[in-house]
Amino acid sequence: MIVTTPADFLAAYSPERFPAIAPATARAAFLVAPLGFTLAEESARDNLYMANSSAVTQTASADASRALSEHAALASALRESVPVIVFPGDAATPDAVFPNNVFATTPGRLIVGAMRHPVRRHETMRTDIHAFFRDLLGYETLDLSMQPLVAELTGALVIDRARGIGFCGLSERCDLAGARAMHAAFGLKLTFCFALAPGEYHTNVVLAQLASRAVIVAPDGFADAAAVEAIARVYMPRVLRLSNAQKAAFAGNAIALDPARVWMSAHAAGSLDAAQRAQVAEWGFELRSVALDEIEKAGGSLRCCVGEIF
Repeated sequence: MIVTTPADFLAAYSPERFPAIAPATARAAFLVAPLGFTLAEESARDNLYMANSSAVTQTASADASRALSEHAALASALRESVPVIVFPGDAATPDAVFPNNVFATTPGRLIVGAMRHPVRRHETMRTDIHAFFRDLLGYETLDLSMQPLVAELTGALVIDRARGIGFCGLSERCDLAGARAMHAAFGLKLTFCFALAPGEYHTNVVLAQLASRAVIVAPDGFADAAAVEAIARVYMPRVLRLSNAQKAAFAGNAIALDPARVWMSAHAAGSLDAAQRAQVAEWGFELRSVALDEIEKAGGSLRCCVGEIF
């Protein structure tokens, strides 16, 4: 079922109809190293989180060595939660450091996204990633990349895996046709589609769903405040609301890779106040962070770097 209004979502949802019975967190994760890290000019057209436009046109402003060091530290840290595989980067695909927009999984299936920008469409043809899932893990491939739609996977779609519910923000990076295609590809039971606020590009910057038991939400990132309240209803009282400044610090770009830890960048974690940190702890999560200042210049943060393997 796909719904497009808060009222229809609340009418469709109930704890009894959508119990949290499937695995809530991934079995493993995969990353793509930021080899030859630069800032993609195409992506800057609709990603207001990127470094300013003058920096985008000056590749020297992106420190490739520092980005590689940050990324290696991230991979090492995340191994506290799950096994982590790191694929090599490619300077021809500068946004490949954010693979979750392009590749995602359900048990036994690799899903390939339909990307808005040509620079990101090149990523969908990574033969090594396709072969890893097809030949080593035995996954089938469902490729959306050639369909007449835009669907940037778990950038646009935040999924409650245990309940089979998707929260899909519509923007230039995901249209309604893309939302329908992802609903089917991920085998979801219910998908709530809503408009993001003007200037927002991905849902996972304004909404994080944590192991199917809590959410972090930035209300300013939604076009309709009623959509925020509808989503919050599912997880009350475990709802952490972010200010606009905290959203800009990527505090909404967080992930729980296991039931006991929430991961976000050091910049994001530093933006939270003591009461918010206490909330996260009360929900049974240890807040863990990694410095990603250089990588964040490219307009994404920790959650964007992580592809989940279910």
